[in-house]
Amino acid sequence: MAITLTATAAQRARDFLGSQPDAIGLRFGVRKTGCSGWGYEIDLASAVDDGDQVFEQDGVRIVVDAHSLTLVDGTEIDFVRRGLNHEFVFRNPNAKAECGCGESFTTEVEAEV
Repeated sequence: MAITLTATAAQRARDFLGSQPDAIGLRFGVRKTGCSGWGYEIDLASAVDDGDQVFEQDGVRIVVDAHSLTLVDGTEIDFVRRGLNHEFVFRNPNAKAECGCGESFTTEVEAEV
């Protein structure tokens, strides 16, 4: 099981976390949303809860709850520039379908239902 960061995402996370003294890392997970089912969430982590899995790469901790991990295991997180926008992008091998706007995804099990 793993969540990985590209060099660009790791640098962005280190820069941001450096200005947030109470944060221990990033919290990465999913929530029900959108037309395809699951949407990604990334926020500051202030603690590690029971059942959380912690990944560390290039000095950045990524905290993932057990439920989300089953849906995002193997995801690579990147940080890209698109025109004037900068954003995290998720390359999730578990996503078998995405909505047209790219805000949500469905896993293979859900796509078959």
